[in-house]
Amino acid sequence: MARLNVNPTRMVMTTLKGRLYTAMRGHKLMKDKRDELMKRFIELAKENKELRDRVEEHITGVYAGFSIAGAVMSREALEEALMYPKRSAAVSVSYANVMSVIVPEFEFDYKSVGDSDIYPYGFAHTSGELDGAIKDLSEVFPTMLELAAKEKKLALLAGEIERTRRRVNALEFIMIPNLQETIKFIRMKLDENERGNQVRLMKVKDMMLAEAIQERQNTN
Repeated sequence: MARLNVNPTRMVMTTLKGRLYTAMRGHKLMKDKRDELMKRFIELAKENKELRDRVEEHITGVYAGFSIAGAVMSREALEEALMYPKRSAAVSVSYANVMSVIVPEFEFDYKSVGDSDIYPYGFAHTSGELDGAIKDLSEVFPTMLELAAKEKKLALLAGEIERTRRRVNALEFIMIPNLQETIKFIRMKLDENERGNQVRLMKVKDMMLAEAIQERQNTN
């Protein structure tokens, strides 16, 4: 603990007591915020893990489908089948406030060219595995977007948790102890000065009493 370099006066002590009260109140609020952020983070991390497991499972199937399609079709035929997609995706971003942390909210929208069919090719010269891979990829894409949003939220919450933790520690282990130590020092100095004043007053009183006795003796 480091004592602040201040003048040991009652006015300064009153000011420091006000700062100590504010620091302790701020510490409680920041600690509550940290705990709530941790709770939200843990809940979101569980949701994120479940979502990631689902995405990885689907993506594994998609990769397997494309691999088999690439094995039974020529490279040129595969590239030609996928050259002109019939659907496009648009992503809009909005923002939400979570414990003073601005997090993104993604919304996904498909735009189809022509009919609502997702396959950009005819079925005469393509394999069924390619059809299944494209269908699975189309189904998992919104989930991938949701996963990206949750992982961004986790990263932002983690950063805010770390900043809040540093502030809590700074208040708890530096600012509050320093203020308490300084107030204690000023109180001791004021008590010491008061005792010194009392001793001086007693000495002055004794001197005045001695002078009065001396004058009375001289008069007699």
